[in-house]
Amino acid sequence: MEARLIIEAIGLAEQANEGVAGIVREPAETRRLLDLYVRLERLAAYGKATLSARVGDATRLARSQGTSVGAARRAIDTGRALAAEPRLAEATRRGDVSVDQAGEIAAAASADPGALDDLLDTARTESFRTLRDRARSVRLQAGDREALASRQRRARRLRHWIGDGGMVRLDAALEPHVGAAVVSRIEREANRIARRSEESEPFERHLADGLAASVSGDDAPSKAEVVVLVSHEVVARGWSDVEEDEHCAIPGVGPIAPSMARRLADDAFLTGVVCDGTDLRQMKRWTRSIPVEVRLALHLGEAPGFAGPACVDCGNRFRLEVDHVDPVANGGPTSLPNTELRCEACHRRKTRDDRAAGMLAGSPAPARGP
Repeated sequence: MEARLIIEAIGLAEQANEGVAGIVREPAETRRLLDLYVRLERLAAYGKATLSARVGDATRLARSQGTSVGAARRAIDTGRALAAEPRLAEATRRGDVSVDQAGEIAAAASADPGALDDLLDTARTESFRTLRDRARSVRLQAGDREALASRQRRARRLRHWIGDGGMVRLDAALEPHVGAAVVSRIEREANRIARRSEESEPFERHLADGLAASVSGDDAPSKAEVVVLVSHEVVARGWSDVEEDEHCAIPGVGPIAPSMARRLADDAFLTGVVCDGTDLRQMKRWTRSIPVEVRLALHLGEAPGFAGPACVDCGNRFRLEVDHVDPVANGGPTSLPNTELRCEACHRRKTRDDRAAGMLAGSPAPARGP
């Protein structure tokens, strides 16, 4: 029965493919057709993952599907995860979530089953990047922090080799407190170099220059800063453990062990963040300048998770800019409720929309983010 239906579906898909490239359509019709293809792909991927798990031989699957053994193994793992979680399997079977989304959800739900419903809602309404970040956060939050720190310590590594064109290639895995400091320095150097550059180049090239400048010490690299958010209760208990709804993490990176946070605190200038103290939402400035308190609040991310800065539209965590929801040129204040972080591309898109709506007459260039 299943084989006959699939054969019929293949025949219909082949017929549809014959007309895809040759017909010029209205944009709305093109988007609708694309959505249908995406749904068809999701439905087929569910069957593929389910049957892959039953075959179970990654080498054989890779050969028959023309993929890598690693991709075949991931398909097997996803199929097994679907078999173990009926609600996730049902959402994937209907095409509500993709198998890639299902894989992220399954891995997180195995660490915290109670997070399943929230992750399914995230998959349906948010970008894949946002889902991946939340799933990663769930996995990291589950379990003992000190054991996590020990695993992270054992997992640190750096590989380097000579790639195409004689380029030196790097692949690194760094502990959160180390990696966050390294990335912070590289990002700052890259932004400084980009501002002084007379050429328009992809930002990843400036990141490469920023890495070189940070390592060599040329041109006075800026000091890296790492923000660690720790609940007062954790400190009061002697940095011993982290209970539910408490924080001990680097925003945007993930949780760290209280013992590590304490070591960082012993060798750092600290910025205190009191969640129920000064109400930043009452602070308003009708200028483009971003107050330090607002920048810090944006850098921490949304309460109560404080997951770090991310683009509100696509979830990107790099090259973020501060965007005024109601533009300054339209009378909007520089306050926390009226500011959001957007990546450069999404910021440009919103600026075009604001200009088309007549809200940006004579406005200056947008402010840069943290």
